Amino acid sequence: MGLKIKRGDTVVVISGKEKGKRGEVKEVQPKKNRLVVEGVNERTRHARPSQNNQQGLFTFDAPIDISNVMLVDPGSGEPTKVGYRFTDSGEKIRVARKTGRDIDG
Repeated sequence: MGLKIKRGDTVVVISGKEKGKRGEVKEVQPKKNRLVVEGVNERTRHARPSQNNQQGLFTFDAPIDISNVMLVDPGSGEPTKVGYRFTDSGEKIRVARKTGRDIDG
């Protein structure tokens, strides 16, 4: 089964230490059931100097489990579950279950 959240969606974290934070999905890892959300689960790495990059600290967004986030309805701004329906032309689109609005334009 495919994931109901795609790159570019806005999600809210519903559990864990980052609970309540919102961000845009930067990367989806369907085989691992994880995704990277901008500004959520930031990690710091220490880098040694090399010919290509400089030394020091750099931060990055680590992946979190997809079960810890919920899609934000673009119309209402509220977290919602995702359903599917078919358009008249036979195209499958995502629908916000809370409001019934289309998510995929």
